[in-house]
Amino acid sequence: MPTAGDPGPGVERLAASATHALRSRRPPVTLVIATLVLVAGCATSPLGRRQLRLMSGNDVARMGASAFQDIKQETPQSTDTSQQRYVRCVAAAITGQVTDPEAPRQWEVVVFKDDSANAFALPGGKIGVNTGILKVAKNQDQLATVIGHEVAHVLAQHANERVSQQMLTGVLMDVAGQTMDPTLVAALGMGAEVGVLLPFSRTQESEADLLGLDLMAGAGFDPRESTKFWQNMASAGGGGTPEFLSTHPSDQTRTADLQKRIAQEMPVYEQAVAAGRRPKCG
Repeated sequence: MPTAGDPGPGVERLAASATHALRSRRPPVTLVIATLVLVAGCATSPLGRRQLRLMSGNDVARMGASAFQDIKQETPQSTDTSQQRYVRCVAAAITGQVTDPEAPRQWEVVVFKDDSANAFALPGGKIGVNTGILKVAKNQDQLATVIGHEVAHVLAQHANERVSQQMLTGVLMDVAGQTMDPTLVAALGMGAEVGVLLPFSRTQESEADLLGLDLMAGAGFDPRESTKFWQNMASAGGGGTPEFLSTHPSDQTRTADLQKRIAQEMPVYEQAVAAGRRPKCG
């Protein structure tokens, strides 16, 4: 079951579609590696981390919009108008802080009738919030924590990065499958997942935590509520997977990183409140 902070069903659809397209072209492995070196050297995240992006922003946005449309057709939407107003109020305050000229100008927000504690955002300005997350986020500041986190994924182009990683890994595995013993290929696949794909996902999650704090503090939501939200998520989820085999940082790592960031976000939050930016979403 997906939980808040997961890449979301839309990103998995993007990865599958893009990987199939790249595999069908079967480029030479030297060309793939050259592309990796060139692109990774010039693309950076908002926090200055080098990124691999093999797709254009417009292509990823179109794929995100298409995936979101599929999700809307497959998943019932909440008919509770108070829930819709509440979620859209928080989302509007968060997206109102987006200043990146390459970011979506308009955001579509949908509340899905789903008991799983999940929310996600997709390229193209699409935000999905499950009703189950409203039981974990106890107030508007905590809901802003998760929506800010998901919007941060879009701003940092994490979907493009994740899809690009899976595209490249898939092509390299195809090449290895034609030249190596099947047992070695299986071992290589496990090594790629644990050593490349999962660590990148943890990095993305941590990055979204910090960028999400920037957004919520600037919008007038109390950043101190962020740690309480993730504590609620940990309690709702029970045990958990060891950090080195998880796509998320451990609860201890996440809390420690947030606490460090909160100290520098408090003046931003206080200035927002002084300027009259203190949302009253309910």
